Amino acid sequence: MKIVYNDCFGGFSLSRAAVLRAREISGDPKWGGATIEGDIYSDSGKRVDHDYGHVYDIRRSDPILVQVVEELGSKANGGSASLAIAEVPSGTSYRIDEYDGNEQVMTRDDYDWETAE
Repeated sequence: MKIVYNDCFGGFSLSRAAVLRAREISGDPKWGGATIEGDIYSDSGKRVDHDYGHVYDIRRSDPILVQVVEELGSKANGGSASLAIAEVPSGTSYRIDEYDGNEQVMTRDDYDWETAE
């Protein structure tokens, strides 16, 4: 199974192009609860363009998300993101650990366990 994660400090986000591509593939104009930032104005009234989207309620193993990241490569990255794909064997328990937006896909075998006495 393929899992998308953010491989740098900053946080998981998708580019505008990635969100639009995911919507195109899925046929869902609200894919993943995605919002696209844009038409935002600064205090001075000047328009500020942001080229990223936040995705909510989407599994990181979502086949559409994986396809978009594979197709677009670094152009799928939003904001301060650097998206990567990890492969985990089917049936393996995993979780995404995060520190300051930098994520790692971890399995049970990645941890040292102690037994309570």
